[in-house]
Amino acid sequence: MTNTVLITGAAGGIGAAAVNLFAKNGWRVIGVDRADYGGGFPARGLFIRADISHPEEMQSIFEKARDFTDSLEALVNNAAMQVAKPLIETTVEEWDAVMQANLRSVFLGVKLAYPLLKTGSGAIVNVSSVHAIQTSANIAAYAASKGGMLALTRAMAIEFAPDNIRANAILPGAVDTPMLRAGLGRGHDGHGDMRERLDNLARKTVNGRVGQPAEIAHAIYFLADNEQSSFMTGQALVVDGGATARLSTE
Repeated sequence: MTNTVLITGAAGGIGAAAVNLFAKNGWRVIGVDRADYGGGFPARGLFIRADISHPEEMQSIFEKARDFTDSLEALVNNAAMQVAKPLIETTVEEWDAVMQANLRSVFLGVKLAYPLLKTGSGAIVNVSSVHAIQTSANIAAYAASKGGMLALTRAMAIEFAPDNIRANAILPGAVDTPMLRAGLGRGHDGHGDMRERLDNLARKTVNGRVGQPAEIAHAIYFLADNEQSSFMTGQALVVDGGATARLSTE
């Protein structure tokens, strides 16, 4: 039997790398993004252009998913948005937009995917962030949404265990994605060109470099694959080049 995975935020960065890796390993991929997918989507897959922050579009996504497959062996909640500004300058509308895209979409997506996941004894992989456990200035809404995702992941693991559905979170550190590059505009890693800002950020990791989307995709695949991580559920896997291992006072 061929496994099927649904990946949100499939058109860019980590999501696109995950699409390629799952397809390379023989999975059928359902990709979801509000942007067009650049390049050819896997031939045996299905790409759905939709905005996961809107409940009615989420309903449509899973109607199409049910027409495409009878089961899901994995659901990767990867789509996210970021507002990079001081907390006191963040508007209610911006706060709500981040929560809708990053947290409510995960709750609703899992709820709608549940029948397919139950049939497939599937795995849920929630792409959180190191900002869930250690954060920085001017990114409070994003950090709060990603922290909430960790608590939600634990709740899912407990509730879905009787159905043989596992739920885990992955916490990427600095990864060279469009979101990271946009976030570097906050100025916390210097005010030079993008190369200088990336280099400044790289020096703060133990490994001395910024991660690549494919590296995070491999960690996602590990958590999604029941042969590799069958005894893991309710856990948070940090993939950050060692950034959170170092004392800030060092």
